[in-house]
Amino acid sequence: MALCVSNNDAHSAAGISAQALLSHFIMMSETETGSKATLQDIGRAGSMTPLAKFLKGAERKSCLLRHERLRIIDQALLLLEMNYVHLPLKQAMHAINPIQRLKLLKFRLETKGSEMEPVMQFHKRMLEIFASLRDVHTSYFLPTPFRDRIAFLPFLIEQYFESDGKQGRVEKFLISRILDDLLKTGAATDSSVAFFQPGVEALYWNGVPIRRVIEVNGENQAGSNPEARLARGLDNLTVRPLDTSLPPDEKWVDLTYETAAGEALTLRLEWLVYNSAHELVVRSKGKKRAAVDIKKKKINEFKKMFFAQQHPVIVGKAFQNNFYAEVRQVSGREFGYIRLFSFEVDEEVIDRFVNEVRRVITDVNFPQQGLIIDVRGNAGGRIRLGERLLQLFTPGRIKPEPFEFINSPLNLEICRRAPKDWNLARWADSIAEAVVTGATYSLGFPLQSEESCNNLGQVYYGPVILITDALSYSTTDIFAAGFQDNEVGEILGTSDNTGAGGANMWYYGDLKTALGKGARSFFKPLPRKSELQLAMRRSVRVGRRDGRPLEELGITPDHRHYMTKRDLMKRNADLVGRAARILSPQPVYSLSVTPVKGQTHVLSIKASSQVPPRDRQKKISRVDISVNGRPYKTVDAVNGAVPRTTVELETVSAAKNWLVQAFDHKNNLVATCRRARSA
Repeated sequence: MALCVSNNDAHSAAGISAQALLSHFIMMSETETGSKATLQDIGRAGSMTPLAKFLKGAERKSCLLRHERLRIIDQALLLLEMNYVHLPLKQAMHAINPIQRLKLLKFRLETKGSEMEPVMQFHKRMLEIFASLRDVHTSYFLPTPFRDRIAFLPFLIEQYFESDGKQGRVEKFLISRILDDLLKTGAATDSSVAFFQPGVEALYWNGVPIRRVIEVNGENQAGSNPEARLARGLDNLTVRPLDTSLPPDEKWVDLTYETAAGEALTLRLEWLVYNSAHELVVRSKGKKRAAVDIKKKKINEFKKMFFAQQHPVIVGKAFQNNFYAEVRQVSGREFGYIRLFSFEVDEEVIDRFVNEVRRVITDVNFPQQGLIIDVRGNAGGRIRLGERLLQLFTPGRIKPEPFEFINSPLNLEICRRAPKDWNLARWADSIAEAVVTGATYSLGFPLQSEESCNNLGQVYYGPVILITDALSYSTTDIFAAGFQDNEVGEILGTSDNTGAGGANMWYYGDLKTALGKGARSFFKPLPRKSELQLAMRRSVRVGRRDGRPLEELGITPDHRHYMTKRDLMKRNADLVGRAARILSPQPVYSLSVTPVKGQTHVLSIKASSQVPPRDRQKKISRVDISVNGRPYKTVDAVNGAVPRTTVELETVSAAKNWLVQAFDHKNNLVATCRRARSA
């Protein structure tokens, strides 16, 4: 890596070759261990290569013969024409024709005597065609040797805003994290290198204004809306998975930044390539049909490995990679804060994950006066997990989103032949009827039963707010849509929209598995470990927005927060403060229902409400008890509370299920507690 620092009047340089830098890490790895030796780990040091060196090797190893390129094109055409659920929407929204572009690419390859273009040009054309769809779920992945490789620079850039009396709000870009070990080695003989620290403002990238560089990079991303494209352009500006995007054009970057003293300096940084094959666990147990942004997930894992700060965690070890929880104090009041990084877990541990969140938020030391759920940058994961979590925070019943196939003969065969436990047969009849009805989409069915989304019920009775951004994608979009559609609480956005990824994503191999033995006539093996994935089923919203597609349209937040420098440097202090101010005036309820020890059919019930004086009508007025689905008893509240009261269920035979519901003076349901009991 080469480093250079300069100003307008004089140039001073401090340089070190990339090879010398890597040798430095290997040497340090032999002497340093422990949590502070993040980059000194010999395995990681040996996994780093200068971009220029990697590309030379890639040119020798990367080869796709004519028939292999045609195989990739043919299979991409099949997927887009027969399986891709969003094709009509994308053609209308973006005025694109990816089918024709693929056919033209195929025609040129099939033309007798035509000369094949370089393999990187072929990859470039394929990536451009898929990027034109503006759909992260539908992607072409480059084959070996680009698989599991990530190009990176040793710093992160984030966006923030400052107030300007004349122009209003001014957008700026800040260096939020740096890898000191990559910057301050033997090259740091010039003290000017030390000025490159978290908090300095990024101004130019190779002489181009930093905002423009982010915009151009964003146009090459698959974001569904302008907010998402800009966010993605920033997110992968310095971290770029090479199997989903072309390598950077430049060998190095000249980054001009402004120091704390107001001096403009330029730092030259060479791109490195990291081999993540052994450390970035993108698939926990093989590939899974899910709702996840694979590219963003890889970026998140890389940033977590090298840039993440430690947080106080009160979460079980099995799920510490998915979320953490802590107590945040704002103006003397405590609020619960949950940072949900990912919904990506194995199918068999979904219930354990839900129960772990339930345990955390009901812990005696966890604040019950208000809860902030932060899903910014969450790339998605298990749809069933996202939808099941919602019930913990609301007294109402959760209605899961329905999913639809695009009607085609191939999708009909898939629904008929898929393994029984995939539960696709219910879509088959409506797809078959498309011949008569001319409908574009099948009927919609949820991926799980409504009962499974409500079998636990509410456990948190304080107000809840959700924080989203333009990188909240896939299952996180679906979680946010369910949060809004089921009126769980308000949404605070740091962007004007979410990532707008409304689909269930399948890998190419999933299509082969679904058709079983019949797959060989449709889906041929892809060459050299290349990969395709696509949006297979689209999600549509429920509630007041019933039937509205989630794709492209996303979720508009109820409130907008513009990130500040204090947010970036002080653990989102202003963002959390804004969320707390929204929660503070909202009612806080409590409802405790426990079976009396030793008395099988006796419940101990207690309820209370804290509301502002102007909202007296929101106090609890009564508590209704139902047993086995039938009304059983009502207990009236006094001044918004029900003191500890015992209710005998002795007269009810086979009392298996009971439901306790609290209502306010306007007959609005404000709190519930349910349990399933044996007879």
